[in-house]
Amino acid sequence: MHDRAREFADRACREYDFEVDVQEFPEGTKTAADAADAVGCDVAQIASSIAMRAADRLVVVVTSGANRVSEAKLADLFGLAEDEVEMADAAEIKATLGWSIGGVPPFCHDAEVPVYLDETLTEFETVWAAAGTPEAVFPIDPKRLRELSGAEVADVAE
Repeated sequence: MHDRAREFADRACREYDFEVDVQEFPEGTKTAADAADAVGCDVAQIASSIAMRAADRLVVVVTSGANRVSEAKLADLFGLAEDEVEMADAAEIKATLGWSIGGVPPFCHDAEVPVYLDETLTEFETVWAAAGTPEAVFPIDPKRLRELSGAEVADVAE
């Protein structure tokens, strides 16, 4: 297992008493479509952790791989103008969350950040999320994902 995936699994076990079933795919799971193909599930079951900058704070939106994050809806959640919400840059994501783009898990972040869960993910029994690297994912019940991440379920999709 890749060191970063092992780090995520160990941290999830230690901090949340959650045993992660990490599955690695050498061909990569960088995009939701890649992950769905590798796992053999619908792209809508991919729980993509997207780091966004909302004014002066970083937030994580865990969205279905079939959806795009609506900056307007996210702005509304924070009472901001739409132009105050944008994708966070890679360096900020790594420095704040401790993970690199493509491998950001929905929990086990280095800093406390608000997490929002795309309401469409709650329709599934199992979703697949990044496990610390762009080649590693893990299955999880959306209810458990919400619980562990402290996420607020919200309408965040375009």
